[in-house]
Amino acid sequence: MNQKELKELIEFLIEKDIAEFELERGDVKVRIKRGVERVAAAPPVTHVAVHTGPASGPEISSAPAAPVPSAESAPAPAVEAGLHTVRSPIVGTFYECPSPGSPPFVKPGDMVEVGQVLCIVEAMKLMNEIEADVAGEIVKKLVANGQPIEYGQELFVIRPRS
Repeated sequence: MNQKELKELIEFLIEKDIAEFELERGDVKVRIKRGVERVAAAPPVTHVAVHTGPASGPEISSAPAAPVPSAESAPAPAVEAGLHTVRSPIVGTFYECPSPGSPPFVKPGDMVEVGQVLCIVEAMKLMNEIEADVAGEIVKKLVANGQPIEYGQELFVIRPRS
């Protein structure tokens, strides 16, 4: 993998807002992890590590990538007062149904109870059931089936039962 391909890959990951990525092709291993902004003045940093051959091979690190828009500059989705947001407790892949071809666990308009399974997040080949933490009506599903998700990412909006 040459520098041009790495640059295109980094730009793609930034465009799609993917925080961590790993690729193995034969004896070449590429891992890209974008840092999280901790202080308002510090821009996020992208680290690229390229491993070739055995573990003793050379390692290359890149300089900081283009800054990602901060929460202050990105428009926040308008959330109606009194609605509850279910967030992902882990990083992984979002699945709306228990198996391919099955109906989704929930869809907008469905009533849910506390502890009811809303979706599955696959992380490291483990299927983690995400449960409702409030009873109420599913107002909106915010993630597409099969989409990679981040820790704390909003998954569902629920109108709590009064």
